[in-house]
Amino acid sequence: MVNLQFFRLPALLALAATLAACVPTPKRSDYTAFRAEHPRSVLVVPVVNRSVEVDAPDYFLSTISRPIAERGYYVFPVHLTKRIMEDEGLSDADLVHSNDPVVLANMFGADTVMYIRIDRWDSRYMVVQTTTTVELDYTLKSGKDGQTLWTHHEQLAYSPNNNSGGGLAGLIVAAVAAAIEKAKPNYIPLAQTANFNAVGRVGLGLPAGPYDPKFKADIAEF
Repeated sequence: MVNLQFFRLPALLALAATLAACVPTPKRSDYTAFRAEHPRSVLVVPVVNRSVEVDAPDYFLSTISRPIAERGYYVFPVHLTKRIMEDEGLSDADLVHSNDPVVLANMFGADTVMYIRIDRWDSRYMVVQTTTTVELDYTLKSGKDGQTLWTHHEQLAYSPNNNSGGGLAGLIVAAVAAAIEKAKPNYIPLAQTANFNAVGRVGLGLPAGPYDPKFKADIAEF
């Protein structure tokens, strides 16, 4: 069991800043429909997995609730949601994503439904470097009429740093670090950072919700 308390928000944001340094600034999102909806709660439905890692959805679900909750929204317990949907015959994530969001929201009394697709969750070895990548697609839909309120696409990659210098010793250290990352990829903190980026970035993420002190005070930013 992964201890999520081990990872701290400042460290995640620092990592996010480093990873995003060379990425062009995307166009700001349109929050007209979102503001009109005034959502208070978010239902995260089972994740569609397009990666080659079969366990990716279960690992990912452990990383999504906290960043949304810290933006000021109530998040229905993700694993309980998944279990209830399975009991209702909705065990296939693709089937859930093709279902009417209004029906899904009414099952739980949710204001909005969050759909997430994992496009990449892999670790690739090249020469003496391993790069671990997560690529995620987010869509938030209204529980009232099913309209799309917010979308976002996030991709982050991580490669172990090698500060051992050059020469044969440096190559050996780099190879060892790459082998360790390949054997046990560091997906969880990378996914956490991607989620904090997705929902927290000014002008692109989710505006502050009703359980955040900044609620309705960040209109200029969103």
